[in-house]
Amino acid sequence: MIANTTNFLPAVEIETNPSPIYAIIWLHGLGADGNDFVPIVNELELLTEKPIRFVFPHAPERPVSINNGYILRAWYDIFSSDFSYHQDELGIRGSQVAITALIEREMQRGILAKNIFLAGFSQGGALALHVGLRHPLPLGGVVALSCYLPLAETFAAEASVMNAAIPIFMAHGNSDRVIPIANAIASKEKLCAANYRIEWHEYPMAHSVCGEEVVDISNWLQRVMNDGYQDADQSQV
Repeated sequence: MIANTTNFLPAVEIETNPSPIYAIIWLHGLGADGNDFVPIVNELELLTEKPIRFVFPHAPERPVSINNGYILRAWYDIFSSDFSYHQDELGIRGSQVAITALIEREMQRGILAKNIFLAGFSQGGALALHVGLRHPLPLGGVVALSCYLPLAETFAAEASVMNAAIPIFMAHGNSDRVIPIANAIASKEKLCAANYRIEWHEYPMAHSVCGEEVVDISNWLQRVMNDGYQDADQSQV
């Protein structure tokens, strides 16, 4: 386990084996930090012959309006429970820049763009969708848990044609009161209407992650990695 001390977002890093050929950048939810999803590395039980670097960045600390201005780790501010109204565009785009820098660092460290995945829960899932679908190079996939598509009104104009076929795993609890499942379904339908490939799952849970969901994520990741494996000798794209 390595704590990042560079000018990039601070993060926890775990490599399942030396010389990773995949990277999964996993974004936490509001008020948590990168340590929140560290246990997922073992819980996913991914095949050991596919070395993976997991990167769990810590969001910046900022006042969060919906929490009475308390300072929390957050990828962007939230003004109200209506996530489609008065979004913190400046904060979202600032986090987009920071996460894009982490993607670029993984490429500099030898990971092919097509072998880099973005994953996240709640705010982190929203950022995974926002960044992954706008990135100028084709990425491996997006795991979007208990979240929605932010800045949906600008999506059509900003979506990257290079990620038009990116695999997307979306999952939500049907008892979620923090981000109602209707928000996620609306985002899923918008993406499906734009011909994105989405594997959708619903679970009998609140704003959380359950064991069945972890198994489904693991199966999806292994399937996508097997389908999209890029030999290390190929040129970077």
